[in-house]
Amino acid sequence: MTRQTRAWVRMPSGRRLDLLDPTPFDWEDADLALGLARTYRWGGHSAWPLPLSVAQHSISVMLLRRSLSAAPIAPIAQLRELLHDAEEGLMGFDAISVIKPFLGDGFRQLAMRLEEAVFLRYGLPKWTAKEHALHKRADRLAAASEAVHVVGWTPAEVRNTLKISAPPLDVDPLFAVFGGKPWEPWPPDLACERFLAELDRLRQAL
Repeated sequence: MTRQTRAWVRMPSGRRLDLLDPTPFDWEDADLALGLARTYRWGGHSAWPLPLSVAQHSISVMLLRRSLSAAPIAPIAQLRELLHDAEEGLMGFDAISVIKPFLGDGFRQLAMRLEEAVFLRYGLPKWTAKEHALHKRADRLAAASEAVHVVGWTPAEVRNTLKISAPPLDVDPLFAVFGGKPWEPWPPDLACERFLAELDRLRQAL
């Protein structure tokens, strides 16, 4: 008799997330916030004592996207920015760009299924071409700035090695809202708390 391969993971809330066939009911908001707070960008490499979480990055991108708009953006659009990497928190893995070509189509499909479940759970509209272009601009600004201020790349290396054309920011977009030391990665518990607060704020605004 063939043993069935387990494809689900247990969330802190006790819910089971089937990675191969996810549904919008497989996690709680707190599960997602904790997963993102414990999932690290840049392979966990950091010039600071702590690495940068995807949760902190997600809040940065949301704030940058708001700052790039001439008019206020709707709560649903802000929520989509906040959740743009949510599937990484559910997997507990943020693949650095240099290994993505080697992970294959199976990994890409897994990430897409998780993203679809996230969009369904939170009622997020699909990106339009214009919206996605604005999102990518904010995401690249965040990435260029993180590379310099968090990881330790030089601006020239960001352009020539990482191939990110966006100029690194001097001012941390999180500082005006949260204070602290500019560009310093937050501890996981603080990143979880702040991400969950933003998620709750935007869901209530809807």
